Amino acid sequence: MSTLLTPLWHGYRDASLILRVSIALVLGVVVGLVGGPVVAEWLAPLGELLMRLLKFIILPIVLFTLMSGVNQGAAGSLGRIGRKVFLYYLATSALAIVVGLTVATLLSPGEGMSLQGAGTVSVPDNPGILSVVLGIVPNNIVAAFAEQDLLGIIFTALVFGLVVSKMRQSESQAELGERLYGLIEALNTATLRVMDGILHVVPVGVFAIVTNTVADQGLATLLSLGDMVVVLYLALGAQLLVYLGLLKGFGVSARGFFREARTPMATAFATQSSAGTLPLTLGAASRLGLPRSLYGFSLPLGATLNMDGAAIRIAISAVFAANVMGVPLDWTSMLQIVVVGTLISVGTAGVPGAGIVMIATVFSQVGLPIEAVALLTAIDALVGMGATALNVTGDLVGTAVIDRSERRRSASQTSGTAEPARYR
Repeated sequence: MSTLLTPLWHGYRDASLILRVSIALVLGVVVGLVGGPVVAEWLAPLGELLMRLLKFIILPIVLFTLMSGVNQGAAGSLGRIGRKVFLYYLATSALAIVVGLTVATLLSPGEGMSLQGAGTVSVPDNPGILSVVLGIVPNNIVAAFAEQDLLGIIFTALVFGLVVSKMRQSESQAELGERLYGLIEALNTATLRVMDGILHVVPVGVFAIVTNTVADQGLATLLSLGDMVVVLYLALGAQLLVYLGLLKGFGVSARGFFREARTPMATAFATQSSAGTLPLTLGAASRLGLPRSLYGFSLPLGATLNMDGAAIRIAISAVFAANVMGVPLDWTSMLQIVVVGTLISVGTAGVPGAGIVMIATVFSQVGLPIEAVALLTAIDALVGMGATALNVTGDLVGTAVIDRSERRRSASQTSGTAEPARYR
């Protein structure tokens, strides 16, 4: 028996991760449609195992990657990079809403539908941007770690990482600082070794999660709200073209970029979790040759704050609800959606049911019926998959673009010439 399993294991282990994940996605769709809820329930523990493993590794990989990254870059550049990251996230979120509104206005999803039978939905309170900003500083470090509060973990890693950096530069504490830095590097290396082992579970977990999602949603749901789903995925594709333009504009090879980005994109699509996919996203950034001092900060922050896919979902949902009501949106309402939706996409970051919170809040601001939110929950998983994949893609694109802008800045200061392309 072992002689039979050994070559199978070696073949599975040696195959590229994206090939294994792609096969898992296809098999999951087929098994979900054919096997139905019974098979999906039997496979569910495998999907749960993957999500637990990914959540298990998030804390150490974010903590040690960011602390190590802070000590590899100049402390003075952190503020400049931070401003670029926040500006990119705000700008692309606003642009995503514009793209979503444009595509939805042209294709008019929801025309001829009725709200009858839509039911009600329980919408969590929107915490607001101020609450999120204050929440960056945790009341209790242990609680922040226990609750997987990414903003709190980022803040902790930055504070202690900067302190270690200052200690290494101090004459009196340099030796102690170097010891601490060596320990952080060792823990970071050990964490990456653990992550390598978890990667072997990813395809199996993706297969189980996709099987469960397809069996739960079924073809009936997809067909009943098919136009909404199609329009949303067309808008997601349009935003991908925007990313391609950004990559090209900054001299980043799209082929090289997506060769590394496709695995976290596919995993995010299956798991519907930007935070859960974060370990794979960090690994992709490392393989792209991006500096840890940048991606250790931008990617965890992006998994919490940057929601381009969710922003598009807000826009499509608003046009859908307006068409269901028979009152198309005017330009004033669209401008409101752009402004409010951009701020809400940051203000509801990390909240359970964040997509529903965002949509409901925007609806209340522009006078759309909250009842329409209940109708949209029927396709929540189907649209959430594509939106999450785009969220992760946007985080990686922003990190690559900001890295290129930093390198151009450095090159212009030293020699007056731009640095050659890095991604091949």
